[in-house]
Amino acid sequence: MKRTTTLSLAFAMMGSAVLVSSAAQASTITIQTANSNAAAQNSAAAYRSVVDAALASPAGAATSKTVAIYDNIASQSLLGGSLSSIAFKSTVDFGVSAANAGLWTIRSGVDFSKGGAIFVDGVAYGYSSSDMYWAGAYNTPGQYFNIALNLAAGNHTLNIYGLEACCGGLQQAQFKAGSSASFTTFSNTDNLVSPVPEPGIYAMLLIGMGLLAFSARRETRGRSDKFAAQGVRA
Repeated sequence: MKRTTTLSLAFAMMGSAVLVSSAAQASTITIQTANSNAAAQNSAAAYRSVVDAALASPAGAATSKTVAIYDNIASQSLLGGSLSSIAFKSTVDFGVSAANAGLWTIRSGVDFSKGGAIFVDGVAYGYSSSDMYWAGAYNTPGQYFNIALNLAAGNHTLNIYGLEACCGGLQQAQFKAGSSASFTTFSNTDNLVSPVPEPGIYAMLLIGMGLLAFSARRETRGRSDKFAAQGVRA
């Protein structure tokens, strides 16, 4: 019974590690909003600070939701809350394979009447203090974010911050990797595979393998003891 329990636990942990690893092979998108009357800011860092402060404040009545695709994102209909005085933050966790490492282009259509900022891996790549509204098309520079950067293989995080007076129009975020001819919308089916599993996945795999080895040693020792008791050399 003990051996069966040990084996079951080992396989369960290894299976969980595989499932977590598989789930990580696509973008994870989280949208957060809060109430804020902050004015337009004069730096990317200031936008990040004021939005994060609103999200952390009880008075901000913050909301959060994980979405399947970064398209047609309307903060009020998605998360509820007010149609005005919105502090917006999106987080996209994604992976870059060795084959896709190199030059990337990321663009995001937003609706921030008091401007916003874009960060990748904590580094600011752009901001605007002006009214930004892409109106569903990437044809007016300054009305959306558009950045080019080099990304190494591994895990990365995109953050977009913004302030909206009214009324939270539809938003989108897309990427183009390497020599790709077209943009792809960030989603849980975008096939962005990370070659670097999270530390927790390694831990589950190692513990599972350790339990299997322990079970095998116990079985071998049990057989040896049984043969010795019967006067038979193992």
